[in-house]
Amino acid sequence: MSKAPYRVVVNWEWTSKCNARCAMCPRHAIANPTISREDSFEQTLARLDPRDVFRCVIAGYGEPTTHPLFDRYLRRLRGHPVTFDMATNGSRLPEARLEAMDGVLRTLMVSFSSVDPQVYQSVHTNLDQDEVMANILAAARVLRKTRLVINLSPTHECLDTLDDTVGWLRSNGVNDLHMSPTYYDRAGAQQTGGQPDTERLRTEIRRHGLGSQETAFIPGAAEIFRQWRSNRVKCVPRNTNMLISATGDYTYCFNDISESRSLGHVRDTSLREALERREQMEEEGRLCSQCNLRSRYGPKELARVAVSYVKAQMAA
Repeated sequence: MSKAPYRVVVNWEWTSKCNARCAMCPRHAIANPTISREDSFEQTLARLDPRDVFRCVIAGYGEPTTHPLFDRYLRRLRGHPVTFDMATNGSRLPEARLEAMDGVLRTLMVSFSSVDPQVYQSVHTNLDQDEVMANILAAARVLRKTRLVINLSPTHECLDTLDDTVGWLRSNGVNDLHMSPTYYDRAGAQQTGGQPDTERLRTEIRRHGLGSQETAFIPGAAEIFRQWRSNRVKCVPRNTNMLISATGDYTYCFNDISESRSLGHVRDTSLREALERREQMEEEGRLCSQCNLRSRYGPKELARVAVSYVKAQMAA
């Protein structure tokens, strides 16, 4: 039986390969992009215990829908006691796949930058904007049990065309729109500079009535307290998440893009054991010193996040 004093979000990477080269994604730091093997997939699935995990997001640093076994993996999730969500760039969502997702995933999160073709191509490089926009409309039409969320990219270019983007989405009945209040520099690996500060992002979030992605990884005030109490390193983003990479390794932090510090492999290490190993570790030097997320939450911010989460749950 689990001895977990708190629960975490598991960020589960099915593949670190991607069909896009997005401006905000530091893919240059991934030395050997790979796909998860079927044995490590099954081992990971067996490690996901709802007493340790309050949410599992299929994401990582790759595009999960490009995995050659994606549809088989998706079917294996059905009936599992953990709640599954998925983040995608929206490029590979045919209607048959959307129908298969409906009810298996709680939330389908599509990353979208702008209705402006030039802005879209500058941010979501290599993707077909028309195809992605058509897939978003198809998802809105097909999904009945799975919630569709659009995660809007927080770059200067996207903010400059945000009015048109939000207008197009809402005019087509797509209303669950979110944006992160922080532009991640991903522990110093980000190569795009001069991006909007938190204050501008929060202003745009309020002005357009967007959801804030910060609530998505916070299970509630009590859980935050247990996470804080159980970890010597007082970093909410780190302590709230556990990334399981496409290789099957537990990683120290989501921002450890190069996977320099493995906490064990799903083959022979449980999630709780990986968390306990991380709790005994000190800060990771350069990885932590160059990260802009650790100071993201102050005491007042945590209180606001907790209240926002409760309100969102009540509304849902």
